[in-house]
Amino acid sequence: MLDIQVAVAKIGTHAAGESGDTLEAIERPGGGLSLVLVDGQGTGRGAKTLSNLVTTRAISLLKDGARDSAVARAVHDYLYTYRMGQAAATLNILSVDFASGTILMSRNNPAPFFVLSKRGMQSYNEPSAPIGLQAMSKPVVTELPVEAYTYMVMFSDGLLKAGERYGEDLELTNHLAAWSATAGRDPNELTEGLLRQALELERGKPDDDISIVTLAVLPRTATHNTEQPVRRMQITFPFEPGGSTAPGTD
Repeated sequence: MLDIQVAVAKIGTHAAGESGDTLEAIERPGGGLSLVLVDGQGTGRGAKTLSNLVTTRAISLLKDGARDSAVARAVHDYLYTYRMGQAAATLNILSVDFASGTILMSRNNPAPFFVLSKRGMQSYNEPSAPIGLQAMSKPVVTELPVEAYTYMVMFSDGLLKAGERYGEDLELTNHLAAWSATAGRDPNELTEGLLRQALELERGKPDDDISIVTLAVLPRTATHNTEQPVRRMQITFPFEPGGSTAPGTD
């Protein structure tokens, strides 16, 4: 028995009001989980509206049972038509498909993603363009088997830009290469570690939205005597009294 664990950390551009990154998760109709991460062009309210628009359309199609690659193409066509090629967004769809026993990444994002496993670290950085700008666009699709001690790390480009304005570099590949997949550690440790390092380089005031998602496949540890597996979700979301989220955090 395996556990699928997901850890997410998000922070918006300093003083921008709202994050242009949006992340949504759903259960797949045929069994499994899909995560949709969208980074809308620009900053603040406009970028948030754009990323919400794209994410909502993608989630709706996934719920209807559409294939991930088809969803990415359809969402691109929708955005391109709706905004007449004048707005761009990066799109990642990360899915665990129980029916096929595979992990799928459909990527319209120049930023790479990483896989950490018993075989070491691998970067998937094939050229990929955002959706919405060109008449024809298709995702770069990667399919991997669901195997124990596998971590997949995807993120918006704000992570890669951390420290740039100060002439510093996150050294992301070095950080990930030092992570031992076979130790079976909580993916939240990896996600929070990356965010903490990025914020240190940004002096606590990020110049771009940063979203980090780590999906881990780990051997299941029995904690309850029950024949029916228990599904759990934990969410921490900042809230500012007065009815609005804290600036740059949603």
